[in-house]
This record gives sequence, C-alpha cells and structure tokens, in this order.
Amino acid sequence: MNYTPNQLKSFLESVFTKMDFPIEDAKFIAEVLLRAELRNIPSHGFERIKDYYNMWKEGRINANPKVKIVHETPSTALVDGDKAIGMVAARYAMNLCLDKAETAGSAWVSVRNSNHFSIAGYYAMMALDRDMIGITMTNANPFVAPTFSLDRLLGTNPIAIAVPAGEEAPFVADMATTPIARGKLSIMEKKGEKVIEGFVQDEHGNPTTDPTAIKRGGAILPLGGDPQHASHKGYCLGSMVDILSGVLSGAQYGPYVPPCVGFLPVLAQGDGIGTGHIFGALRVDAFQPKEEFKKRMDQWIRTMKSSRPVSGQKSVRIPGEIEREWELTLSKNGISLLPQVLANANEVAAELGIALL
Repeated sequence: MNYTPNQLKSFLESVFTKMDFPIEDAKFIAEVLLRAELRNIPSHGFERIKDYYNMWKEGRINANPKVKIVHETPSTALVDGDKAIGMVAARYAMNLCLDKAETAGSAWVSVRNSNHFSIAGYYAMMALDRDMIGITMTNANPFVAPTFSLDRLLGTNPIAIAVPAGEEAPFVADMATTPIARGKLSIMEKKGEKVIEGFVQDEHGNPTTDPTAIKRGGAILPLGGDPQHASHKGYCLGSMVDILSGVLSGAQYGPYVPPCVGFLPVLAQGDGIGTGHIFGALRVDAFQPKEEFKKRMDQWIRTMKSSRPVSGQKSVRIPGEIEREWELTLSKNGISLLPQVLANANEVAAELGIALL
C-alpha cells in the first residue's frame, strides 16, 4: 500500500505531539522525516520512529528542551541542545548560523547535548532560500572501525553541503563517510538482502555480506572499504567530522557518542555531552555578486551533466539530482513502507493511543 505524503505527515505529527512535543516542533520533526522518505532515504525516515520513541521513554530525549547559546562571537556560536531531539536543536542552530552569516558573510555554529537529527541534507538546504551555501556535519553512535581496527570507534558521520544555482537545480551532496549508513543495514536486514562485500566486517575483522554482523560485534568500514581501496581516506573524513562535531563542541566523541539503537549500551565514559553537530553558512555575495556566482554554478553543473556517460547509463547526474527525481515521483505516486517498518510505527502508535496507519 502507498501512503500519500499528507497521510504520513499527519501520522508523524500525531506521534510526536502525543510524546509531549510542542505542536510546532512535532510538525517540524514530521517535515524532516517525511523529507527523508520523499528523497528515498527511508533509513532516516519512518525507520527511526521506534528508536526516537524508546529514547524518549528512557528520558534520553527531552520533548521540551531549553535550547540555548552558551558561547558566541559575531560569526560563531556554541549551542547546548538540552537533550533535544536532533531536529529541534539543528533547526535552532542552523537558523542562528544563517542569521550570523547575513551579517558576517560566513558563520559556524556547533551543538552539543543533542541527539540524532535524521538527514543532514535537510539543514544544509535551509541555506538555499537565503542564497547561501549550507554545510552540515554530525557525529553518530559508534558502528565504524577505523582502518586496521577491530574496535568500533566512529560513527557513520555524515557531511552535507547545499549550493544554490541560477537556472539549474541546486547542488546537494548528503553522504555518510562510510560506504553504507547503519539505517540502510537495518532496511536491508528487513528486506532479507545481503550487503556488498567491502562494506562491513565481522567481529573478527573478516569481510562479510551479513547486514546483522554489527549486532554481533562486527563493524561498518570507512569509505573505501579496505586499505587497497583507500579506506584510510574514509577514516580521515569520519575523524574530521567527529572532531568538528564532537571535540570542538564539547559533545561526546568517538566510542562515547550515545547510541540511538536498543542493542548498544550507553557508555558512561567520555567528558562530553550528547551527540554533536556543526553547521556552516557562506553568503555567496560575500565573495562575488550572487547572480555572477549562480551563472558560474549553472555552467559548472552543465559541464558535469554534458560529460559522456559510460555504457549502460543515460546521463551523468550531479549530487542531489536523483533525490529530487524521487521527491517528484513519490509526491505523486505515494510512499510505501516495509511491513516491519509499518509494524514498528503502529506498535508505537498503539502504545501512545493514536490511530494506526
């Protein structure tokens, strides 16, 4: 069965309102999760409802946080999320970052004491309406083994960047620093699919195609997969995100980032607070007239798209193009949910006493 975006958004709003979130926050959380579904990133949409619900029940998510600035300069700030769900802390921080960039030309805002915030690209794209370049990074719970390591010390630690254009659609890159996100492994497990070799190792450090290996001490590998395919570069990228998101903000880092899944314990060690994010904004007219920049960006996009495709491919895409196509298709045709994802969502709804999907 396919659900309309409005049906899913209404359900999400009901779930988070019943969890005592203020209505405006519930609507925003629903908007971000729905956007993940529409952009065909289901690993960060309905798949996450049960995780968020369990974290809320355990008191790890504060539905009514006092998100606040704890330190700032004209172009930077540190924000404490007060255990907010990540979407609420991220919205506050990115809007603050954009406001500072309006004055200073560029800005950076880091966040501590937050939680998982769904797709990083959503917040980077918030900059587009202001003719700015948006940058988002976050650390995540440890599922990733550094190159040559058996231990899981890093998260999938995504990076997102959104760049406005003129006549062309914007450039939007939203990627983990690993070959696969943890949520996608969960989706593959529900589908009964195998993982491509080189994405995951088992508890002994051997390659495996089993998406459940991380539940038994295995690990996701850095982008590149193995040293022969430059996994050290993925390790570097994930480390940079962890340092900027966690160390710089005063959040937890590395193996101490609090998990958002039930099968991992919350570690008491570490001197930070919660999950960390960092947001950046660049006003393009702080570098050159914005119309000139947009014209050049259009030229860049057309240069990439005009390249000759390899055999079997119709064209070369730019980052964000496939996701935009999915948004158009799924907005029109509706969104299907995996049976287990639907069952989990309805289990939460039943416990909250709201209508099932």
